[in-house]
Amino acid sequence: MRILYLDTSSSFLYAGIVEDHKLLASCKKNLFHELSKEALPEIIQLFEQTHLAPRQIDKIIVVDGPGSFTGIRVGITIAKVYAWSLHIPITTISALEAMMISSKSKGNHVPMLDARREYVFAAIYDEENRQILSPQHIKLRDLLQKLEEKTYVAITNDSIELPISKESYDPDILKIVETYQEKEEIPVHAVNPNYLKKTEAEEKKG
Repeated sequence: MRILYLDTSSSFLYAGIVEDHKLLASCKKNLFHELSKEALPEIIQLFEQTHLAPRQIDKIIVVDGPGSFTGIRVGITIAKVYAWSLHIPITTISALEAMMISSKSKGNHVPMLDARREYVFAAIYDEENRQILSPQHIKLRDLLQKLEEKTYVAITNDSIELPISKESYDPDILKIVETYQEKEEIPVHAVNPNYLKKTEAEEKKG
């Protein structure tokens, strides 16, 4: 089975093509403000490196959030158009799931992203990767209160002041794909960004 993995939930493009337990090609590149312009050409390069045609992909796994509003839309749009036009199955995962699976440390994990104004996007997983707290937009102090009884490792690339140990996020694309390759496929029209919070425009409307 050949699977395309795509994550544009930050300023980084994390993408890869996996075939039968082998990572054929990958991209981990900070595209900054050029993400919307450069993501697709970078993905095309992955196909050129692997000498595969887009229609030879059997499934797409795309990160649907949380993270950058613009970034998430870029990846979702590319994945949906690709899946719809070539009739390729598609499924989604959370950026926080990808962060948890990629951790190199053992124990309880708290993947998190800075959501500004003393809020974070976060989830909590135990040492068996079982979800204790579902991905959500939560005040940092409220999250920390939930961590008082056990030892946790935070997974983040953001500058968040924390009283627990931290691990930088470096996506293990092969491990992510192998973990979620059997996840249930969903209709293309049902694939939408999962921001976990209202957009600024929605917040202003109340």
